[in-house]
Amino acid sequence: MTTALITHPDCLGHETPEGHPEQIARLEHVLAALEGKELRRVTAPLVAEDDLLRVHPHSHIETIRAAAPKEGIIQLDADTYMSPGTLAAAHRAAGGAVRAVDLVISGEAQNAFVATRPPGHHAERETTMGFCLFGNIAVAAKHALDHHGLSRVAIVDFDVHHGNGTQDLLEDDARALFVSSHQFPLWPGTGTADDTGPHDTILNLPLAPGTGGEGFRKIYEDKVFPAVTAFKPDLLLISAGFDAHRDDPLADLRLTEDDFAWVTGRLCDLADDLCGGRVVSCLEGGYNLMALAQSAAAHVDVLIARGAA
Repeated sequence: MTTALITHPDCLGHETPEGHPEQIARLEHVLAALEGKELRRVTAPLVAEDDLLRVHPHSHIETIRAAAPKEGIIQLDADTYMSPGTLAAAHRAAGGAVRAVDLVISGEAQNAFVATRPPGHHAERETTMGFCLFGNIAVAAKHALDHHGLSRVAIVDFDVHHGNGTQDLLEDDARALFVSSHQFPLWPGTGTADDTGPHDTILNLPLAPGTGGEGFRKIYEDKVFPAVTAFKPDLLLISAGFDAHRDDPLADLRLTEDDFAWVTGRLCDLADDLCGGRVVSCLEGGYNLMALAQSAAAHVDVLIARGAA
């Protein structure tokens, strides 16, 4: 078995204003860090509209399509922008997540890493937010459930920001467990521990500013791994944001590459026990370019080792 890397050059065509943290260089650094690794390299397709419609209404899709500029850069909300290349990039990001699910469920790959942008875990049903247009990993989860007929999926989000969009898109579906560890207080201000969703399938784990690897690992051992084990998913998805790194400029957690490698390995352990090792990971945040590249490489190195085992 192998590890698939899903990406597309279109994702380098999404331009943001100078100085914006979600910049083209993020993906360039990640891909450079993965150069030469033993990966099955797969082109991210454009997402099918039917897949987007599993989580977003037609009006949201049309609003984004209509907003796409022919030149220049436009602002959708406080943090999210579009350039002429953004629409294709956003469709590749969601389509790449779907393609990863297809590869892993079919057995063509043991696990997969989707290296695309823009990210997705802040996009709500009808709202762009936090650099995100479509809920990439939620689209992938619904594709696994509805198209492939899986009974249950689990999503673990270790980005430093609460995955408010993923929660909004999936909390009404009792077949999906969503776990988010995140710094709190921090933008977007959601994700309190008492917010468990209508089916008790949401596990929010706020982390105090300054939390380092020891505190992070403890909450995963005490809370995350037991919750995922009890849910017994048929597929494990990861929102892999690396902005909880100690060098990231947008937040105040203190994780290192070793912590990301550790959590990846432990999640792969769970996947081995619960769902035949099937893991799909999608890139989310991470805004110190060197820390992002090194953390993503550490994450993927673990996936490669497990995929080859």
